[in-house]
This record gives sequence, structure tokens and C-alpha cells, in this order.
Amino acid sequence: MSNRFSLRFTAAPEHIDENGHVNNTVWLKWMEELSTAHWVAQADPAHVAAYAWFVLRHEIDYRGNVGLGASVEGITEILEGPSGPRFDRHFRFVDDAGKELVRARTTWGMIDRATGRLVRVPPEVAAPFLPEA
Repeated sequence: MSNRFSLRFTAAPEHIDENGHVNNTVWLKWMEELSTAHWVAQADPAHVAAYAWFVLRHEIDYRGNVGLGASVEGITEILEGPSGPRFDRHFRFVDDAGKELVRARTTWGMIDRATGRLVRVPPEVAAPFLPEA
């Protein structure tokens, strides 16, 4: 298990805005896809069934962009443990030359699927995603 996870994304026609590059909302969608893939890949299936995540806050720095057909590597990392029901994820998107295009930090809240209520992240749920000591 790892606190770091990555996926590749390629800019398709529907991702391109009137300025000829990936729209800001697409970067957000890619962050969500990356987070979800990390959760599903590493969490205990019982935890995936019992809990869901939603975004409480985004902080995003746009430092570059890509156009149609370009690929980027999206990387998410969890650098510290949860605080109550909240967990921060850090993101970076880099192009094939290694240039960082987007950097972000999002705060996610965990809810119990059965009750729909915000719940404290249990240690056993957080453990697979924490940095190694």
C-alpha cells in the first residue's frame, strides 16, 4: 500500500476549451478520478462499501496547460493523517517533459453510506494511505 498513486490522462476533444487547452473543470474531474482510483485500488472492499468521500475544499495552482492529444501524469499523495472526518490529498499533474502544470490540495470529508452522516476516519481506513514511517 502507498500514500502515492498515479494515472495518465490524455486530452480529448471534449476536454478542450475555447482557448485551445484543457479546461480548468477537467483538471478537477481528473483529480476526482485519480482520488477514486486510489481509494478503490487500496482500500479494503468493506470500507469502500461502507464509506464515501466528498470534496470540502480545493486549492489549485495552474502553472501551465496542454492541448488536444497531449498526455499528463496525475499524481496524488496523502502526506499526513486524517483530522476527524477530513483527509487532505495533494495532486500534481506533469507533462511528458516533467514540467509541473497543475498543483492542488483538496480536503475530502468521509461519510457513512448507511446514514449519510459525516464520520471520523477510523485508523484502519486511513492506514493503507498514510506515508510510511
